[in-house]
Amino acid sequence: MSGTLHLAQALSNRGRRGRKKDFRDAERLVKRLISQELTLSFVPDTEQRLWRTLTRTKYQRTRDKVRLQNQLEALLEEAHIKLSSLVSDLLGASARRMLHALANGETDPAAVAALADQRLRATPEQLRDALGACAGLNPVYRRVVKMALEDLQLIEQQIGQLDQEVASLLREHQDAVERLAEVPGLGVDSAQQIIAEVGAKAATFAFPKKLVSWVGACPGDEESDGVNRSKRSPKGNREMRRILNQAANAAVKRKGSIFEIVYRRLVLRLGHNKTIGAIANRLCQLIWIILHKGVRYEERGPAVSEKSKRLRTSRMIRTLRTLGYRVEPPVIPA
Repeated sequence: MSGTLHLAQALSNRGRRGRKKDFRDAERLVKRLISQELTLSFVPDTEQRLWRTLTRTKYQRTRDKVRLQNQLEALLEEAHIKLSSLVSDLLGASARRMLHALANGETDPAAVAALADQRLRATPEQLRDALGACAGLNPVYRRVVKMALEDLQLIEQQIGQLDQEVASLLREHQDAVERLAEVPGLGVDSAQQIIAEVGAKAATFAFPKKLVSWVGACPGDEESDGVNRSKRSPKGNREMRRILNQAANAAVKRKGSIFEIVYRRLVLRLGHNKTIGAIANRLCQLIWIILHKGVRYEERGPAVSEKSKRLRTSRMIRTLRTLGYRVEPPVIPA
């Protein structure tokens, strides 16, 4: 067993009180390891650590993109350009064309407003009114907007490269990614992050409750003298808790899903936050079943319309093909 890393939990590694001696402590650790008295923590292998590095780096790049978008919106507000109040997505196609025109020195509000798409809800008059300050815009603002747009373009290129890297590394586990992406609230991106955190088969965890405890998606158990002092959840894996909470908030909005029914049943008694925690617990156990047993998700809620099923299937197939996977569309009877 030389060369293998074993990370023991502190409670199972406690020694006798007294002066610390490195050689005796090492001897005690080896004896406890051989006799299987140590409670070992989960240490992923080299390949899975590489998956984690890519997915977590992509998440940080996504946060940087959101931060730059907020800074760009604050800059426009400071320059008295009220574009964000009329455009739902400040980084959409129409908004980007107008921002590039502002950065390149355009001073006519009508010419900038004409770059918007015809399907935009805002009228040309409203856009001209919101862009009226561009006639006397300080050149410093134009240069800063141009810098922000260049940074956003660079970050988007990096996110695209990371997408391709993750897809190529997880190509062998394409079936697991597809099975996880079928769960309400999850998608291809979140499925890849989950596999990077727990493994392609969640083989380290013998039972679903062990995975839930490791993630920290369960109530705490700080008991003393038969009284539970605190039910605060353990820290667990921060990345998995973030993914599960986001997935739970998305799953309860899916019309006709079992998670929507559970949310409506529990929210009146527990409130929103605790209900989302309970649904995250269920999602975590469901993820273990799908990965460990190799089964597919079956909706147990009211029957969802065939049109919504076809739309979700086609959207997921497009996403998988964009990442380089080979997917054959299922034959759905009329």
